[in-house]
Amino acid sequence: MKFVVTSTALLKQLQLLNGVLNSSNTLPILDNFLFEIKENELTLSASDLETSMSTKMQIQSKEEGIIAIPARLLLDTLKSLPEQPLTFSVDTKSLSVEISSDYGKYKLNGQNGEEFPKAPQMEGVKSLIIQSDALARALNKTIFATGNDDMRPVMSGVLFEVHEGSMRFVATDAHKLVRYTRTDTGGDGEASFIVPKKPLNLLKGSLGALKTEVKVDYNDNNAQFTYDNVVLLCRLIEGKYPNYEAVIPKENPFKLTIDRLDFLGSIKRVSIFANKTTHQVRLKMGGSELNVSAEDLDFSNEAQERLTCTYAGNDMEIGFNSRFLQEMLSNLTSENVNIEMSAPNRAGILTQVENDDINEDILMLVMPVMLNG
Repeated sequence: MKFVVTSTALLKQLQLLNGVLNSSNTLPILDNFLFEIKENELTLSASDLETSMSTKMQIQSKEEGIIAIPARLLLDTLKSLPEQPLTFSVDTKSLSVEISSDYGKYKLNGQNGEEFPKAPQMEGVKSLIIQSDALARALNKTIFATGNDDMRPVMSGVLFEVHEGSMRFVATDAHKLVRYTRTDTGGDGEASFIVPKKPLNLLKGSLGALKTEVKVDYNDNNAQFTYDNVVLLCRLIEGKYPNYEAVIPKENPFKLTIDRLDFLGSIKRVSIFANKTTHQVRLKMGGSELNVSAEDLDFSNEAQERLTCTYAGNDMEIGFNSRFLQEMLSNLTSENVNIEMSAPNRAGILTQVENDDINEDILMLVMPVMLNG
């Protein structure tokens, strides 16, 4: 089996698949990329058994065949080569692979491609279409709020809720929550499923600046995302997602409106002086002034800043984890943000004042931390 491919084109496709690979695999063949040639089309695949991803590219070849090539060795070789055509010669009996470049030849041992795990065939699927930029935006604004607790695997993924005419993405780790809704896409009937973080990060990275449609197929066990020449298939997280609506307070009489970037900058500066365990910042609101402060009693460090804001409600002090506030303010895009509260021990709700996308609605929730003294 012999084929010719451009080094940079191949490297670009393999770097896309590289995120699928685990550092330690139960099956040695999963340390390889699968190369499959049919009718001048090369299909490249990677898998960790939970997630599999494949991409296609056009090549010059008169033959068909299949081989698994060591991923790390191949990637390191391609990264060190300037752009040029490479000729791959595969001995299908001995499974040796020879790569010829302008500089010389490189030999490596492949594995039998027929032994590479096949992606599961999906049955009884439902489908929907979503624009790539809309999906990338939804993932950007939710993935950061997912949890890492092995005891609660459902929280380590993003909940996809499909409705007729709308679609909702929810992420929470029990300390913060994001509910992101789009009204420019939807499916037939109601459905919900939880997609793990790893394939979503792969998806987010590969969608990038693409302008295309993404077809989402899903059933009770798997979800598949198809776009451009890429197919990403992953196993869904089993279990019931928490009732997130129940934790969003409905009555929030105190409302703060403030410039998002001014507030973000203040939190970043003041939090340098916060306790390194709690990362607590204190917000004190009254009239048209917001006082942002932090202290670390162990080292006698403290900082405070005053910001102008619009505030409606009784004077109030509340504490938040500064890291959570920074993540949320960084993932909102409006010039000004609203923070709605009801009491120092109840969650705060962040929403955008201006919306640069009329098809989206975003709500972020952050739990308070108890104030010292």
